[in-house]
Amino acid sequence: MTNPHDLIAGFHRFREQHFTDDDALYRQLVSEGQTPKILVVACCDSRVDPALVLDCAPGDLFVIRNVANLVPPDENRIGGRHGTSAALEYGVKTLGVEHVIVLGHAHCGGIQALMRGSATENQESFISSWMRLAEQARTKVLQEMPAATSHELERACEQQAILSSLDNLMSFDWIRERAEDGRLKLHGWYFDIEHGQLLQYEADNRRFSAM
Repeated sequence: MTNPHDLIAGFHRFREQHFTDDDALYRQLVSEGQTPKILVVACCDSRVDPALVLDCAPGDLFVIRNVANLVPPDENRIGGRHGTSAALEYGVKTLGVEHVIVLGHAHCGGIQALMRGSATENQESFISSWMRLAEQARTKVLQEMPAATSHELERACEQQAILSSLDNLMSFDWIRERAEDGRLKLHGWYFDIEHGQLLQYEADNRRFSAM
């Protein structure tokens, strides 16, 4: 789609599908409210809409999208704007989701810029400040894979950043407590958009495997 008019036409198709007399989905979502059991932290990338990739209906997912699907650690509430943390808090504490999935993906522009050094150079850039959240993942990959190609490094960093975000999730006490007592399960997933595969991190094997 290249024009807002295409979006308007798409809305009318959506309305015809979901707001007919015999379709009760949105009436139910209005009368009963949203009750998603799964929260997904995903990238802003236009190619990786979680609801489309995972073939979900309205109301199935509570989705947080940001650059490179990063989760910041628990930080001082004074100063700054903590949109991802606020959405996590709402999903976990208010909606009571039972699963949190960090959904990374191949060919992530944010991670590519990070690995090439351009993402963190400009101290006045919002993107630079944000991507520094993945600096530890970058450092780890560079140390462990000194002979790797740039493509291999980027893919490894995309996956390592997912693991860093899982670690950061555990820095929130209200996530850690629920994860430890079994009320909440955390997952690291990776969408390989080049090969059409969905990979899941297996902690026992310390690797991402196709599902």
